[in-house]
Amino acid sequence: MTDKSDPGKPKLDPLLKLVLDLGPLVLFFAVYSFYDLFYATAVLMPAVVVALVVSYAITRTWPMMLVVTAVVVLVLGALTLWFHDQSFIQVKPTIVYSLLGTVLMIGYLLDKPVLAVVLDTMFHLTAEGWRKLTLRWALFFLAMALLNEAVWRTQTFDFWIRFKVFGFVPLTFVFAALQVPLMSRYAAPEDAASEDTTRAE
Repeated sequence: MTDKSDPGKPKLDPLLKLVLDLGPLVLFFAVYSFYDLFYATAVLMPAVVVALVVSYAITRTWPMMLVVTAVVVLVLGALTLWFHDQSFIQVKPTIVYSLLGTVLMIGYLLDKPVLAVVLDTMFHLTAEGWRKLTLRWALFFLAMALLNEAVWRTQTFDFWIRFKVFGFVPLTFVFAALQVPLMSRYAAPEDAASEDTTRAE
């Protein structure tokens, strides 16, 4: 299920991709633990930009999920620092998850395999597999948006920070692992995979 349709296209090492995806969040949590939200936000903003630039420098493509995250972090981070209001950064996951869920749901309804672009995936699935996986991730992201709203509006800020790191991240990994059987069941032959990837791009 590894992408072999374009051997000349640079790929991110899985470990580096994990660092780029989670590194800014880990830095945010670490700085918050020693200082406060506003120092953490000031670190998070350039960290997300660095992750985005490094990803582009290696792959020469803009990963949609990281782009969406970077834009939202920069806008809401700036508002957090300007108004000294923590609610802007707390609503960030709601906006990111809602945007991703909405894009995927639109793709599902239009029968377009946008998941490969949104998640920068390296898997080859049949059309039916992409459709089912797209719906699952769309519903997951929308559910995560609702969960973030419930947590930050009903719990303390410290609880929200810890839940963001030790709740949202593990939930995402567990959900992704639960999709492995579906991806294995709907794995596409290499020739069909190449055609599906071209259409997705």
